[in-house]
Amino acid sequence: MIDLTPESVLPDDGASGTLVGRIWRPDVDGPAVVAVRDDGVFDVTSAFPTVSALCEQDDPAAALRAMKGERIGDLAAILANTPPDRRDPAKPWLLAPVDLQVLKAAGVTFAISMLERVIEERARGNPASAEAIRAEVVRLVGDDFSKLKPGSEQAMHLKQVLIEQNAWSQYLEVGIGPDAEVFTKAPTLSSVGVGMDAGLHPKSTWNNPEPEVVLVVSSRGAIVGATLGNDVNLRDFEGRSALLLSKAKDNNASCAIGPLLRLFDKSFTLDDVRKMDVALNVTGSDGFVLDGHSSISKISRDPTDLVSQTIGAVHQYPDGFALFLGTMFAPVKDRDAPGQGFTHKRDDIVTISAPQLGRLVNRMRNSDECEPWTFGVGALMRSLARRKLI
Repeated sequence: MIDLTPESVLPDDGASGTLVGRIWRPDVDGPAVVAVRDDGVFDVTSAFPTVSALCEQDDPAAALRAMKGERIGDLAAILANTPPDRRDPAKPWLLAPVDLQVLKAAGVTFAISMLERVIEERARGNPASAEAIRAEVVRLVGDDFSKLKPGSEQAMHLKQVLIEQNAWSQYLEVGIGPDAEVFTKAPTLSSVGVGMDAGLHPKSTWNNPEPEVVLVVSSRGAIVGATLGNDVNLRDFEGRSALLLSKAKDNNASCAIGPLLRLFDKSFTLDDVRKMDVALNVTGSDGFVLDGHSSISKISRDPTDLVSQTIGAVHQYPDGFALFLGTMFAPVKDRDAPGQGFTHKRDDIVTISAPQLGRLVNRMRNSDECEPWTFGVGALMRSLARRKLI
């Protein structure tokens, strides 16, 4: 069971920043865009039918502050009603804070992440051989790429050395080569929010959370704010073949985003993201506890570089996109037998947190046990049209 309160979810400075979210309103049978403020939760859908539309404003934070909106209630009551197994369907609950944005993710953006991907590839989904391979890769290339600029002359020299040692990998290519790995994480509108169940493919036996910062970007390529995300990953699927990336990444409820989107303003900027530490805690019903972290300051590619490699003359996003920045977290702590590493178990509670973004909390279940995703783009358009919002 997950207990959500404003104190356990909001950023350390509470609602003093410009916070936007989405709720489900049973009284109108549809989603609403809301501003979360000290004095409550305010529906601003009449001005901004979608979060995407708000993010298209020249100054989204100023636009949101200028809109008073309709007070829906207290954040505490909405949060308490959000977990699916205790929800009153006649009362509002919180949703993921993005809607029409395409859900994108950057991979292999940290040295330790790159190392683990090489291990996945060479272990071919077998966790028993991972530790020996990890030691071998460290011996060959080391594990500190934080000062190595991808695509630089030094990086290309390292690439040639690794090829000669038969240690080159497709993951090292996107880790230190000129082109970043950017893929589509999940379909538009499919992400789950704070308090929801997050999904694992029932056939996976080796998987892990990926605690990340998620940037929200307009159709013009402007980075307008940030939130937290869990890029749930199936290590055994992707380890068998990189061509199974879509099965490893995109399953029902496998994309968690929240709790709220914090728009950039005087209190919070992209430079704050660049210095941000993201913490991870996994607590199992078996008493197992895993703690980890990811420091954006150690990222190999600047967030603006990742955004520019996602949008531009060769690819447009008319409704904007949300971009997971990747993680340096490496899930190597043994959970069961020595050498077997970490994998999720049913009912694990995963908490991803950062002081300026709050806490994203989800319970892990098999994807076929999570709430089915039934409300897509067509349903959203029909809902907004019925309410005369578009």
